Amino acid sequence: MNTLKWTDVFEIARDLEDANPNVDVINISFTQLWQSVIKLPRFQDDPKRSNERILEAIQQAWLDERD
Repeated sequence: MNTLKWTDVFEIARDLEDANPNVDVINISFTQLWQSVIKLPRFQDDPKRSNERILEAIQQAWLDERD
């Protein structure tokens, strides 16, 4: 099982979709998104290393994953 870091935006998005298929991705707060990411079993990065730009990229990738 490969571990995930904040820079693994697309893989994080896939794991989020698998774990949370009913989440309203458009309206999720960054706090909720951050919490969802750090709860992923494969996530092994420092939770403090995230920022708004990374969370926006994850949110967009997650939306793209749904299309």
